[in-house]
Amino acid sequence: MIKLVLAEDQSLLRGALASLLAMEADFEILADRPDGQAAWADIRRDPPDILVTDIEMPGLTGIELAEAIKRDGLKTRTLIVTTYARPGYLRRAMEAGVSGYLLKDAPATELADAIRRVASGERVIAPELAEAAWGEPDPLSETERRLLRLAESGLDSHAIAGTSGLARGTVRNYLHEAISKLGASNRIEAARIAREKGWL
Repeated sequence: MIKLVLAEDQSLLRGALASLLAMEADFEILADRPDGQAAWADIRRDPPDILVTDIEMPGLTGIELAEAIKRDGLKTRTLIVTTYARPGYLRRAMEAGVSGYLLKDAPATELADAIRRVASGERVIAPELAEAAWGEPDPLSETERRLLRLAESGLDSHAIAGTSGLARGTVRNYLHEAISKLGASNRIEAARIAREKGWL
C-alpha cells in the first residue's frame, strides 16, 4: 500500500481528491488536512510514503512542507498539485526536494499514475512546465521574499520590522534591494511582479 497525506485548503477540492484517491486499491489515505501546519503534525507523527499538497496554504506552504521533510530526513516524498503554472514556483519546489509537480486540471488517472511513479522513486513534472522550469532564475533572497510577502499584505515598514524582528533600516535596505532587482518602482509593484513570476 502507498500511504498518503493530503494537504489542501479548499475543502471541496480536498474532499474530491480524498474520494478519488481512496478508490485506488493500492492507496491508503492516512489524513487529509486544510493547512500545512496540521499536515506537518501528521507527517512527523507517522511519515507517509507521499505527501500530496497544494502550494499556497495557511500555516506552511507546500514548498515549506517539502523543505521541512528534506531537512528532517523523512522518507516522505512530496507531490505538489496546484493551479500555479509558473516556472518560478516549479524551480523553488525542485530546490526544496519535491518529487512531483502537477497542475490541478490534470486528469485523475494522471494523478494516480504520478503518485505511483513518485512512490517508486521517479520524478514527475507536468510536461507543459518541464522546459520552462529552467527559464529566468529567481533573484530574491529568502529574507527579501519574506519581507515582500509582508509588504504585499499591506504592512508598513514599522509593522514589517515588528513582525520580522529586523530593524526598520534593515527592512528598508532589503526592500530597496528587492525593488531594484525586480525593476519595480515601489515595494507593492515588486511584490506583484514577484507573485506573477512565482517567486513569492
